Amino acid sequence: MTPTILLVDDEVGMLNVLRRALARESYRVLMSSSAPQALMLLKRHQVDVVVSDERMPQMSGSEFLAEVCQTSPETVRILLTGNPTLESALCGINDGRIFRYLTKPCPTAEFTAAIREALTVRNLAVKSRRLLQVSRRQSQALRALEVEHPGITAVHRTSKGSICVSSDAINLDTLVDEIEAELARYEME
Repeated sequence: MTPTILLVDDEVGMLNVLRRALARESYRVLMSSSAPQALMLLKRHQVDVVVSDERMPQMSGSEFLAEVCQTSPETVRILLTGNPTLESALCGINDGRIFRYLTKPCPTAEFTAAIREALTVRNLAVKSRRLLQVSRRQSQALRALEVEHPGITAVHRTSKGSICVSSDAINLDTLVDEIEAELARYEME
């Protein structure tokens, strides 16, 4: 799926500069000249990365990104400013949990590299969430098997650390079949 980038700046000329910087990349680029309008776009579109100017009327970029952090936490946030201040950086980091703080004029190579890195971070976060969900489902399946077959998840080791199976253990083929069936059931949920 094509990544979606949302650019937010009250200066239309700057929006066009940023859009042109991304023209060689295969991104879907949305643009907004205000934070309230950008929040509406975020409600209608899944946005992977949002880049916001800091100094805008109605709402500062760091305030806007703090709102994005609350409403769309999976969206990676970048603050771009022509007037860097410690206050805007701290607000962006602490409230908006920004990924990058860039200053204008931002070289095209630096800007596009920040977007690529942000997409990498987002993709890793999505994969981590999926792995965590799989791990939770597998853990539930193992707990269910333990209820049906008490002691099934206990591992006995020899003094050298090798796993040993006692002679009174259940049939391992049957156990593997039951585990696979249980996992398949949880994966379908």
